[in-house]
Amino acid sequence: MAIGGLVIISGGQTGADRAALDWALSRDVSCRGWCPKGRKAEDGPLPESYPLKETPSASYRQRTEWNVRDSEGTVIFTIKRNLTGGSLRTAEFARKLNRAWIHISAGDKRPAESLQIFLRDNAIRELNVAGSRASKEPGIGAFVMSTLEAAFT
Repeated sequence: MAIGGLVIISGGQTGADRAALDWALSRDVSCRGWCPKGRKAEDGPLPESYPLKETPSASYRQRTEWNVRDSEGTVIFTIKRNLTGGSLRTAEFARKLNRAWIHISAGDKRPAESLQIFLRDNAIRELNVAGSRASKEPGIGAFVMSTLEAAFT
């Protein structure tokens, strides 16, 4: 699948969010998104090198909702099969806002192929990438990076 025209949207939290942004920035893929006021993340303020705008609130909830709202579809990455916490809230916002979404977990047989099919079937060019933070699911960043790489090369 080609990268041209793709925009990655993410909230900048450690783990899935940050891995998606790092992947995009390392490949000159356009990226943007909302982060909480103060550029809040679990490891301290998000570095300015990430091109995200701050929401009026320091709430992760507002950031999550706005990134779902401002994308054409959302992929939620987790290691475990069940959605919990912020990942579950992301799916709830996608349902509420009538946005396409997919959950991809590390146990899935062909995660990159699933992502490709989701993007094609929903004509998504602006993809919100969400999922587990690094402290909750170590290894999530590597899973996101490898899945994105396989899906787009």
